[in-house]
Amino acid sequence: MATPTSRSTFKEYCLRNLGKPVIEINVDDDQVEDRIDEALQYFAQYHYDGVERMYLKYQFTSADLARARADTSPTTTTDKADNSVTSDTKEGKGYIVMPEAVVSVINIFPFDDKANLNMFDVRYQLRLNDLYDFSSTSIIHYQTVRTHLDFLDHILVGEKPYRFNQHMNRLYIDMDWTNDVQTGDYIVIECYRKLDPTVYTDIFNDIFLKRYATQLIKRQWGANLSKFNGVQMLGGVTMNGKEIYDEANREIEKLEKELTTVYETPVNYMIG
Repeated sequence: MATPTSRSTFKEYCLRNLGKPVIEINVDDDQVEDRIDEALQYFAQYHYDGVERMYLKYQFTSADLARARADTSPTTTTDKADNSVTSDTKEGKGYIVMPEAVVSVINIFPFDDKANLNMFDVRYQLRLNDLYDFSSTSIIHYQTVRTHLDFLDHILVGEKPYRFNQHMNRLYIDMDWTNDVQTGDYIVIECYRKLDPTVYTDIFNDIFLKRYATQLIKRQWGANLSKFNGVQMLGGVTMNGKEIYDEANREIEKLEKELTTVYETPVNYMIG
């Protein structure tokens, strides 16, 4: 029981850390669950151990292509400064639906046929004629030519721009959906995904998460008691919820600062 291995044992650990059962913790069970959800959300959003780098494979369906190729209905927008001025705009539907656990997309692998080389391809001829024997041939020339070919491909073909927002759960790919992709084609998406605590239960034993969730529950406790601040109980005990609330707030600020300086993944790691 000392090592939390599930949500229920994690909740009991946090309450014991606050003094249960020696002290009555005046927090409703639903409030405790809310604070644990808040701690897990904060942990997944900012802690480098709260997410994992993933490669997701997606196969385009006929519904994806039909939606993206359809002419969307216009949306009429009225100028707030001059109600007589309106404009009709259209929004493309060239997107695929992403899992809710994905927090950022950093790359999509390009649409090309580089893996399928025929004998007339310059890369095939380069390997055939210049790399017949690695022991007697310098690889520098090969690397230089490949870099040049990749640069030409980038200039002449280019990469497919994409946009993603985790609250929309949509990965927009700005490409020619009519000619660039067909039903049944695959795309590989490099992204960061939240760890599922119901699967990876070791999350509940993370030292930062235990401390942070405990302080969130403590702040809730102080907020509840502050409604009765100054009320004297039997035996002469006086409630002081504001002190508990302020003390928890200071600890939370300290933990969040520690997270940003020690545990947070740099922003450039999360952006493609």
